[in-house]
Amino acid sequence: MSALDHGIAEESSRTWRAAGDGPPVIPDELRPPAAGSVGLRRRHRLLWERHALRRVRAQEHLGTALDPERGLPVAATSTVVAYLRGLLRRRGGLVLVVTLANALAAGAALAVPMLLGRLVDTIVEADGAPGQGTVSRFVLLVTAVLVAGAVLTFLAKWLAAILGQGVLAEAREDTIRAVLRLPLGTVEAASTGDLVTRVTRDVGSMSGAVRWALPQFIIASTTVVLTVVAMVLNSWALTIPTLVTASLSSWQIRRYLRDAPAAYLLEGATYSQINTTLTETVEGARTVEAFGLQPARRQSAVDDIEVSAQAERYGLFLRNILFAAMDMAFSMPRVITLALGAVLYTRGLVTLGQLTAAMLYIETFYGPFDRLVGTIDRLQVGIASTTRLLGISEVPPDRTPGEDLPQGDRLVGRDLRYAYREGTDVLHGIDLALVPGERLAIVGPSGSGKSTLGRLLSGIHGPREGSVTVGGVELVDLPLEVLRREVALVTQEHHVFRGSVSDNVELAREGSGEEGVWRALATVGADAWVRGLPRGLETVLGSGHHALTPAQAQQIALARLILADPHTLVLDEATSLIDPRTARHLEGSMNALLTGRTVVAIAHRLHTAHDADRIAVVQDGRIVELGSHAELMDADGEYAALWRAWTS
Repeated sequence: MSALDHGIAEESSRTWRAAGDGPPVIPDELRPPAAGSVGLRRRHRLLWERHALRRVRAQEHLGTALDPERGLPVAATSTVVAYLRGLLRRRGGLVLVVTLANALAAGAALAVPMLLGRLVDTIVEADGAPGQGTVSRFVLLVTAVLVAGAVLTFLAKWLAAILGQGVLAEAREDTIRAVLRLPLGTVEAASTGDLVTRVTRDVGSMSGAVRWALPQFIIASTTVVLTVVAMVLNSWALTIPTLVTASLSSWQIRRYLRDAPAAYLLEGATYSQINTTLTETVEGARTVEAFGLQPARRQSAVDDIEVSAQAERYGLFLRNILFAAMDMAFSMPRVITLALGAVLYTRGLVTLGQLTAAMLYIETFYGPFDRLVGTIDRLQVGIASTTRLLGISEVPPDRTPGEDLPQGDRLVGRDLRYAYREGTDVLHGIDLALVPGERLAIVGPSGSGKSTLGRLLSGIHGPREGSVTVGGVELVDLPLEVLRREVALVTQEHHVFRGSVSDNVELAREGSGEEGVWRALATVGADAWVRGLPRGLETVLGSGHHALTPAQAQQIALARLILADPHTLVLDEATSLIDPRTARHLEGSMNALLTGRTVVAIAHRLHTAHDADRIAVVQDGRIVELGSHAELMDADGEYAALWRAWTS
């Protein structure tokens, strides 16, 4: 390593390590005191102070998450409510049937305490010796009610499952559509961990809320309302303790519902950060090892987990307060109702059967009521995840398609400037006019702006200043389906979808047929190994099925590009994962198909440049040389130096 390279490496390493020299990620105020260092009263006060500080942190995150400077936003709660209302409104008939079925099931279950109360009164009136017929009729009636209740409960849960799965299917489809509509620039600006967490954990949380919590909410709320009605019909006086304690607990429920969304959103954000740090460390393992950054990366992971633990503690504290209030509300009515019932019974205001039924109804009420609160907690998690998912759909588009269509296929870039961060351009006034049918190679050192220029020429990004036109129309003004018929980009990144080889290739142009697929595969030199697969074109690829090598997967991606058949192709180091001999053969085999098309090849392998009609040498965001291989070698400039280094 030269002295210059060594200095750059040391400076880069110091930059990474300096990130850990700031204030601690968790302030000391959030750390509990050491055991025995403070008294019980002081420890209790510090516990509530930490809770208040965590609440402030959660609310601050909520404020920034709604409109972040970078990355993906979250949707407002009102947006989520409107979205869920729309999902249910489109299934209004099914919602009504589910509610009715649950009401009938709850009514059947609530009839049993009433019947038991009547039996008690009958026994009391008969001085403890009711007739055999009375008992038999009671047994038959209770049996019929229980059987009807079981059938209605099964029907209600079956219908609720249909409702939940239908809502979930539509919600997932909406999520996929929102992700696919995301501007590529937004995806790149957002952290990998955030997007991955949203489409994995958040989708899972939303799925659980829709499949389980939503039907349970309908069941529990219906049962609670009908139980109160039954209690009032049994004895309004004996209903008062239950209603009073439930009302008192509702105050804590409202506080929980107010604070929980921010808590769960913060938890989701911390999971995203953990995933981001982990992904960056794994993907950059060689860089971490080269610069000796292992301790720094481990510390970053520890910090992320500690921040996440603080968010978890805040949510757990909220739930503990809620459940403590619920336990009090569940226990007190039993004692109060029994004492009140005894007084009213001695005064002849209620019967023993009414008191028996009231005590049974308390058990019946607080079971569903407790499930209702637990379901609301589960729904809060689902709603928080849904706000993150709907936030994806609130990302504004990066272009507004116009109505003009290209008149020709000449691609021209004028005064191109682009910045990933405000005030820091990576391209500085590039002018480049492509001749239809020519092969242009763009070469230069890493970080010089080659890939950025390729993305502007393919319409992935719009320039900060300047314009890129095809046939006289701005690329960013073209509808995407028109743009991809004009210009297509294939990069080092590729993906094999779960499906057959034929399906994977035909993604570029449906209806191409088997002959078209084989022609595209043959062009990229993939037909031989595809014929050797167990089922040829019908061999299933993707997760859990036949695995491809990176080179084979890249050939599939290139076959898609060929089948798409645009007049201009931008290849951004498209053969970087293939060995040089195979890459040379691949590029040579494409020549016949590419004749008459404009090809922009961004590569670090200079044999690509040697074959090109013109070569653009990019350095520090500027084109410093432009000409054929022979012309640039005669000029003995930057390209000549690169070529000599490549061939030496």
